[in-house]
Amino acid sequence: MLTISHRSSRSCDGVSRRSFLQVGALGGLGLGLPQWLARQASAHAKGASTADVNCILIWTQGGTSHHDTLDPKPEAPVSVKGEYDVINTAVPGVHFTEVCGNLAREANRFSILRSWNPKNGSHGIADQYVMTGNRFNPGMAYPTLGSVVSWNKGFKSEMPPFVQMGTSIDNRFGGGTSGILGLEHGPFVISADPAAKNFVVRDITPPAGVTADRVVRRRKVLSMVDSLQRSSSVQPASYTAIDEHYKAALDMVTAPATSKAFTLEEEGSKVREAYGMNKFGQSLLLSRRMIEAGVRFVTVTDGGWDTHQNNFKSLKDRLMPRVDQGLPQLVKDLEDRGMLDNTLVVWLTDFGRTPKINSASGRDHWADSGFVVMAGAGLPGGSVLGATDAEGGKPIDSEYFTEDVVATIYHKLGMDPELHAQSPDGRPVKLINGRTIREWV
Repeated sequence: MLTISHRSSRSCDGVSRRSFLQVGALGGLGLGLPQWLARQASAHAKGASTADVNCILIWTQGGTSHHDTLDPKPEAPVSVKGEYDVINTAVPGVHFTEVCGNLAREANRFSILRSWNPKNGSHGIADQYVMTGNRFNPGMAYPTLGSVVSWNKGFKSEMPPFVQMGTSIDNRFGGGTSGILGLEHGPFVISADPAAKNFVVRDITPPAGVTADRVVRRRKVLSMVDSLQRSSSVQPASYTAIDEHYKAALDMVTAPATSKAFTLEEEGSKVREAYGMNKFGQSLLLSRRMIEAGVRFVTVTDGGWDTHQNNFKSLKDRLMPRVDQGLPQLVKDLEDRGMLDNTLVVWLTDFGRTPKINSASGRDHWADSGFVVMAGAGLPGGSVLGATDAEGGKPIDSEYFTEDVVATIYHKLGMDPELHAQSPDGRPVKLINGRTIREWV
């Protein structure tokens, strides 16, 4: 059955977050999914999009500073500029800060929007707004991007269509959740650390002592029991329907593509080290493998970006190194494998941070400017779109809003801009309400 696991994380607001959809037990196997699969099949009665573009969404939770990464202001006073020097990038005339060395060298592979206006500076609301493209409405639970893809396109293989790596999403206001589309379109959450030696995926990896042979034997027993029930003519239609979804769940668990997707050891040490032997880097590598195995949408989460204090030390020593290593490697790897044309990579965060540095050597929430990074799916590499003013406080050229960013993601995934879902009370709900970023489409 479907269960909800509760996991706590905190940011400056001090409010505990709860997350996410996990799949419970299937008989004696300790596996999962039959009821979820049944609801998936029932809900996916709509026509799927013809475009088959996948997406890897990177969510740095807390609000990544644009001043200290991809939109530096070297001519501003030190109270705005901060501690970092600027460096050249692969795009002539474009500069990043010194903590973005790999991103700078690979800047011709990315598109960067410097003129994003988040219109919000609040945690929780950000997770909901940025990942749905719809302002928070207590009367309407808008679904997150991956849930819409799951609902609209359904399964491509035995793998779930929507997977989330990590639990650094604030779901108090519906962030990262399936909303009106129902739990069956929520993410399959992998909370374990793929960099750990004993990495296993709950509900996919059989419990200790349950070998592949035992799974096969139990499947045969289930089939025998079902045959007996059918022969006694006890609700034959119902048993047939149940069988289909138990079979689908077992197929997911026993399919070679499933076990292969999570076997990072196959990559070899050189590839794994190129991504970074940390949770974030290995999550990016795992996301690529899941896309290869048939997952349509993967969200990779990374927490701790709420840098009210020690902003510069935190970015330089802890936060940016893993992104600066892993993100360019992911894009390069996708390109080398011929996967970048049909895989959209997106880096989003809550909002920007204040132009003025505070007394704790930090930056606070800023609702008026920030950045967005995209790559793949036909986007122009080396595009740096828009600009902010001399202090990075507001866009002064090519301003785009959150709903526009989300509309562009949907466009790249081949989604109908007039896509509507139905609320629980029967109302039609338009899911895509922004304008696409014309320079990128």
